[in-house]
Amino acid sequence: MTDTLPYAEVIGDPIAHSKSPLIHNFWLDCLGIEAEYRKTHVTSQGLAAYFLERRADPDWLGCNVTIPHKIAVMDYTDDPGGVRERIGAMNTIASETGGPLIGTNTDAGGFLQPLLRDKWKGESAVLVGAGGAARAILFALTSLGVPDITIMARDAAKGQALLDRAGIKGRVIGMADVLPPADLLVNSTSLGMAGQPPLELDLTPLATGATVYDIVYAPLETPLLKNAREHGFKLLDGLEMLIGQAALAFDIFFDAQAPRERDDELRALLLAA
Repeated sequence: MTDTLPYAEVIGDPIAHSKSPLIHNFWLDCLGIEAEYRKTHVTSQGLAAYFLERRADPDWLGCNVTIPHKIAVMDYTDDPGGVRERIGAMNTIASETGGPLIGTNTDAGGFLQPLLRDKWKGESAVLVGAGGAARAILFALTSLGVPDITIMARDAAKGQALLDRAGIKGRVIGMADVLPPADLLVNSTSLGMAGQPPLELDLTPLATGATVYDIVYAPLETPLLKNAREHGFKLLDGLEMLIGQAALAFDIFFDAQAPRERDDELRALLLAA
């Protein structure tokens, strides 16, 4: 028996910007669940020590994982769902007392939710970035059956490896190259996040009525989304994916469905924070 609450948390470097605790604790309060959700700064060098310490804590339910650990954490987890092979990155790790750490990925499902809600039916997409989040998003796009996918990346080899892992042809372009006339543009990088350089792209070549989706949520209107708004494109901001993936993780950690009927209230709370 302990006199502390069971808890989950989000880890990353940096982590101060994370809104995940606000989301999960809002839902916990709504449902009257006696537990909590925290954020913890963990560096790449500190990952091994972090998991060693947490595995010994009977109150620890698991963690979400953000930049830059979504690939590295796979070295510390079991993978019954085949996430390593299918996606190649993990953002959610569940702990069962005395058992293994189970890794999974809720980013893909969280990313898809607003596209499915809006009944998006595009034929082509550009994915900016080739890191852990990009792996989940590419998996999501292929699950939608998008036939024409372009990876825009600083490192062409990493972009090609992403396509090869997904088993699709696609193509890779550089960050300074001209965008193709795609129906969807997704930023999966940290560019545009507070404290990071903006993602500066000429959006003119995108298809009429294209959707621009930026997974960065601090600030909510990134320079990319401001640019897209001025061009008249449809916008999806980072809170869409953040709330969607959090709801899937919430069920894993706390064995309860997130009260999504209160999304408007939660979004207002996040915007005011």
